[in-house]
Amino acid sequence: MAIEVVAPMVGKVVRIVAEPGQSVSEDDPIVMIEAMKVEMPVSAPEDGKVAELRVAVGDTVEGGQVLAILEEA
Repeated sequence: MAIEVVAPMVGKVVRIVAEPGQSVSEDDPIVMIEAMKVEMPVSAPEDGKVAELRVAVGDTVEGGQVLAILEEA
């Protein structure tokens, strides 16, 4: 089953931390976004493997937008 990693708020993607194919644990950062001059990680909601990234560095994202898809571990 696919697990969606979503942006908690409007922001700009400043760094991709986890690449497709990489295994991640719950709370591991996937993407870093900047909002109001503060960088914050968007973390994995549970253990899994990064199946797809739907954003790139420099993209502006909306709150609730899917940033990545994880496959269950």
